[in-house]
Amino acid sequence: MKRLFISLYLLLSLSFLGIGWTLDSLWKKNVDENNPLDAPLVAFAQLLTQLPEESRHDYLEVLTTDNQLPLNLLSPDQIALAKDQVLTPNHVVTTTTSEGEQFQFIQVGEQVLMAGPIEIDPRADLRNLFTLFFYLSLALVALIWVGPLSRDLSILRKATKDFGEAKWDTRINLSNRSQVKPLANTFNEMARHISALIENQKHLSNAVSHEIRTPLARLKFALALMPMYCQPDSDEQKRQDFLNEMQLDIKEMENLLQELLTYASLESQREMPLDEYDLITLINQSIKRLSALSETPITLHTDIETLPLFGEPALIERALQNLLTNAQRFARHQILIEVSQTQQRVTLSVSNDGEPIPEVDLPKVFEPFYRSQSVQNGNKGHGLGLAIIKRIMQRHQGEVNVTSHPAQTRFTLSWPKKRQI
Repeated sequence: MKRLFISLYLLLSLSFLGIGWTLDSLWKKNVDENNPLDAPLVAFAQLLTQLPEESRHDYLEVLTTDNQLPLNLLSPDQIALAKDQVLTPNHVVTTTTSEGEQFQFIQVGEQVLMAGPIEIDPRADLRNLFTLFFYLSLALVALIWVGPLSRDLSILRKATKDFGEAKWDTRINLSNRSQVKPLANTFNEMARHISALIENQKHLSNAVSHEIRTPLARLKFALALMPMYCQPDSDEQKRQDFLNEMQLDIKEMENLLQELLTYASLESQREMPLDEYDLITLINQSIKRLSALSETPITLHTDIETLPLFGEPALIERALQNLLTNAQRFARHQILIEVSQTQQRVTLSVSNDGEPIPEVDLPKVFEPFYRSQSVQNGNKGHGLGLAIIKRIMQRHQGEVNVTSHPAQTRFTLSWPKKRQI
């Protein structure tokens, strides 16, 4: 990471230096050499050209009595110029001596007009100091920008390395002013997602090993006893009951595998086509289908006659059925469904008057494979029903909540009317 910092810092500094030096050179070449301040001297040289050569010296003596700008007429062989300096009637050639004096030359007919020596302004030497200060300031600005960036990249690199070493709780905390804050947020979201996947994998392994082990053991035991029930003189009713119990064990494993497949399919983030459906109609269909499974009445309480929505109706129906079948296991006298809406959101709640969920279980009921320590109604199920509901709501950019007290347990689903794609 130090190598990256040094290379980036040198790149910025040298870029500033190169661009500044190039622009300064172009300015000197195209602006300074055509300085409008040379125009008076060019005009004066053109005026002298109109005079006879013998009169030019007398004219200069009158002009230079104050000696502020010495002017002299010389022959071309009296001056020495660099090879790239050519005298012309319309161009001033400027030279500077090692003593800090400046001379200007311009052609006047067959002669050369020399202005000088002109003492160079001592403040001109400050230009180099200001130029150096300018480049140092740019280097400092680059350091202020690159330094924190390099530090944040080092934090990202360390976090990535830690995460690669199976430290799944690794997260990145950067200042909101950090230039790589969005990248850190993306990393944290990725880490959270991967951590959840790994945690689900662990739960899945535990669930498969524990949930399937019991019915599988019963099947193995039943297979061992099968020869006894298949004797010609064995009781036919006992044999049929024996086979029915084996079928129940097989069905229990099939249900578990189906729940696992459903839960795993909801992990996928791929978008499914959105369909239009009426939530009220969907609720009434679910009530009609599930009422036959329990004597506890299911009542819909809402003043909404129709509620058209866009989404995945099969998943919404699955979430509602999971809540209703769960309520049927615990309700004593009634199951109540309530539907309300605002301009932006839809809320659906399912309540039952059964025993409350223990307070210690409330924060965990939506975790996969988690089952309450309560033994009410045998605590049947695989601990995936509520987890599936949570994923369905996440898929619809919604949420699910639960409240429970001795008089009522209420599960509430809430999601936007218009699902964002």
